[in-house]
Amino acid sequence: MKLIHSYECDGRSLDELSEEDRFMVRFSKIPRLSQRINTLTFMGNFPESVQLIQPQLNAIIAASMSLKSSSKLKKILEIILAFGNYMNSSKRGAAYGFRLQSLDLLLDTKSTDRRQTLLHFIVNIIQDKYPELQSFYTELHFLDKAALVSIDSILQDIRALDRGMEVTRREFSVEKENPVLQRFISSNTELLDSLTADGKTAQDVYDSVVEYFGENSKTTPPSMFFPVFVRFIKAKEEPKHREHSQKKQIPSGYFNLLNPNRQNYTILWTELKRRQVSPLVREGKDGAIEDIITDLRNQPYRRTDAGRRSAKWKPGQQLQVSSDISL
Repeated sequence: MKLIHSYECDGRSLDELSEEDRFMVRFSKIPRLSQRINTLTFMGNFPESVQLIQPQLNAIIAASMSLKSSSKLKKILEIILAFGNYMNSSKRGAAYGFRLQSLDLLLDTKSTDRRQTLLHFIVNIIQDKYPELQSFYTELHFLDKAALVSIDSILQDIRALDRGMEVTRREFSVEKENPVLQRFISSNTELLDSLTADGKTAQDVYDSVVEYFGENSKTTPPSMFFPVFVRFIKAKEEPKHREHSQKKQIPSGYFNLLNPNRQNYTILWTELKRRQVSPLVREGKDGAIEDIITDLRNQPYRRTDAGRRSAKWKPGQQLQVSSDISL
């Protein structure tokens, strides 16, 4: 356009220009060219932008709501906490909750013969005594898709659409007789309002579910939060190649809590079934499953504290395992 302006100022004939250049001369005479081009670009990209944003918002909303409302997942976590407190025994105060990262530690913790993990041992107990919980993953939706979403980026995209729509409205206020602008604004204003509302809902429900599980949404993006549950669901499937009889075998090593007469197994299962709610035991620092697992790694679990335990625990007495999973 600068070259065209300079050409015209020299008084040279437009007939000397090529057809393309003559077109650009006429094009440059359009009033408010920059604003109109920006408006046309926004209108042309709007449908594709909505088609990209809406499924991501839906994934965040569905994944967040399903995690928070799943009763079966809550019971699974309750069993894991009760199991950790059972291993904890009288060495520490009862753990009142655990961080989500502990779910990964369950898979990393293996028996001394390396044939079974702590997670798979818990899976076997659930399969045997709580079969109705095996399908807990069916209550969870779009976790893998939600893990790919950046909420901050999506909200920025929505704000950009809001700004583009405002520019389009200003353009229409100048050209009130333009039917293209009128149709676009009339047919897409409600759609954008709905998308904006969904963006706020996605942010709210994500903040809520992250807080529900004891994390901070500002420092825990979906790419960190949802994969914890995705890995947990996939990890529970790994022992399926084992024969049914092998699943029922007692694992050896530092989480072999079952003696040959199955007394400890019965005590644990009974306590899990009853899920008694007892006052939290807090001796010094609060117990934590992460610390329990770390101790087990450093030193194999042995019930060598029988003498010290006898004053607190007697055969047949129910273990006081808290079922409160205040995450």
